[in-house]
Amino acid sequence: MILWKRGTSMILCGKETEERRQHSTALIPYSVYRCRIPIDFMNVPLHWHSEFELNRIIKGEGEFLCGGERWKAGAGEMLILPPNILHAAYPVSDVELIYDALVFSPVMLGANSGDRCAMECIRPLLNGSAVPAARILPSMPDYSSLWSCAERIFFCVEENSARYDLMLKSELLRLFWILESSQVLPCQEKPEMENWEALRPALEFMMEHFSEGVRVEDLARISHLSQSHFMSCFKKAAGVSAMEYLAQLRVKAACEALASSEKRISEIALSCGYGNLSNFNRQFKRIAGCTPREYRSQSSNAMEARSRKVSMEFS
Repeated sequence: MILWKRGTSMILCGKETEERRQHSTALIPYSVYRCRIPIDFMNVPLHWHSEFELNRIIKGEGEFLCGGERWKAGAGEMLILPPNILHAAYPVSDVELIYDALVFSPVMLGANSGDRCAMECIRPLLNGSAVPAARILPSMPDYSSLWSCAERIFFCVEENSARYDLMLKSELLRLFWILESSQVLPCQEKPEMENWEALRPALEFMMEHFSEGVRVEDLARISHLSQSHFMSCFKKAAGVSAMEYLAQLRVKAACEALASSEKRISEIALSCGYGNLSNFNRQFKRIAGCTPREYRSQSSNAMEARSRKVSMEFS
């Protein structure tokens, strides 16, 4: 796992489901993550949060889901996600995907202000009356300005001080100003999203109860959809079936337990919803690409290597 600073605390990327993680506080209204898929975790499952998110792809290629859109995005591209929109990230075949994600509160853009800037340019992004054209491509006319702005934004975050937070706010506003001026971020009607919204209760239920017996009919009932319509909507939104998504949640939790504890594999399997160890081993290898024992060994070796690197840097 990759650790980045947020104030005086350290954020472990991929440790918890997004709804449990606190991305911002009144004192430090943002967090930053270095995401490496599938090196540190298999994928970023479908989720949402109340903050904006800026993704800067450093290396490789991945598949991103945002609202009703699905893209394959690669190195040099950026994504800007508005608050409360369902989104996810998946690897593309065996290509490693590395991207930086800045998750920041709307207050960084002055959303609480009553001036015309907030009323006309920022709040429409919060109340759903407008959505950003979230994908920024190298072929866009103002791309160089946008990428340079993003570099300054992540530099400010790394400096991690109140003084650089001041510059960070100005650079975020500059980024949105460029997007508005170049009409990359136009005010547009929000696409049809009722079915996506209906899935939120089911997603919450799966994240809370993945270790229990979860049935499709129960998820459909929670979503107030017929079973066939639920399965169709879920596959369209998440890119996988509900049961495959559940399996990914379980294996993701197992990966975290294998890397962070010395529990027996059979105990971990049971705590992640697998009563049959053979089935757990089979599902784990199918999703993670290795056996649980191999994953634990690889995680231990990677942690030792990073510890040696940190020791050398400070020696």
